Amino acid sequence: MTRIALVFPGQGSQYVGMGRDFWEQVPEARKFFDMAGQALGIDVAHLCFEGPQDTLTLTANAQPAILTVSMAAFAACHREEIRFDYVAGHSLGEYSALVAAGSLRFEDAVRTVRRRGEFMQEAVAPGSGAMAALLGLDPETVLAVCEEAGRSGVVEVANFNGPGQVVIAGETESVECAIDLAGKRGAKRAVRLQVSAPFHCSLMRTAGERLAGVLETISIVEPAVPLVNNVDAEPITNGVEIVRSLVRQVSSPVRWEDVVRRLVKEGVSLFLELGPGRVLTGLIKRIAKEASALHAEDVASLHAALKQVRAIA
Repeated sequence: MTRIALVFPGQGSQYVGMGRDFWEQVPEARKFFDMAGQALGIDVAHLCFEGPQDTLTLTANAQPAILTVSMAAFAACHREEIRFDYVAGHSLGEYSALVAAGSLRFEDAVRTVRRRGEFMQEAVAPGSGAMAALLGLDPETVLAVCEEAGRSGVVEVANFNGPGQVVIAGETESVECAIDLAGKRGAKRAVRLQVSAPFHCSLMRTAGERLAGVLETISIVEPAVPLVNNVDAEPITNGVEIVRSLVRQVSSPVRWEDVVRRLVKEGVSLFLELGPGRVLTGLIKRIAKEASALHAEDVASLHAALKQVRAIA
């Protein structure tokens, strides 16, 4: 029997209009927009469908918006009775994964990620932090670049996304220094990311400490299927371990390549990305060429994915 992993995108996948046809065509999906709006006191549907883009991109807005659309996609998938064996998510996407696995109530999740976004935004003064994707270098070279550039300030690996794609984060001047060094070491390209803070580096530790206080107030129970987490790329099912992992994740690198490889090792041969965009689908195809990777960000792509899932599974 084919083992299936549901995977969920993180920040950066948002776009104006996301989730609209789930809201229009799938009653089970629409309720998540309603619940998110009630939990946050804002019109989440309008934010997702109408933006504007600069408002949607704000960390404290993007995180609950992406979570809501991801769960709308999950609801549309769930009503088709598609079974799954594992869940995983990229950064913010871990919260979507935990909701899908029954470990975390959606209302608690959407309130928590909004606070998480606020904490991450407030951890570093505007303009003093930056992130960049370094393309064409192996992880060891990027680590060496960060060590050299980090002698005068913080710059660290934030995401091990896949072969030839490593993201760095830290203080702006140190990130710029690392970009220059990466070019000299043979990087094909360096892409400065349009983000409002340097996520997943040690500058986020205060955000993680503040998030821990929020997580202590909500219930996180054993998920119905294992979560392969970002921090260790290990399957976990214990609620206490999940909380610790979510706190560590804020200031630790996302080991997405290792997550995918661990899922393949666990026997997963079919990945289904639920939520806006298809970034994870592209990464999975590069990391695990032997596996199938599908995405569902709207009704049309969901139907196409489900047709392939039923053919394979």
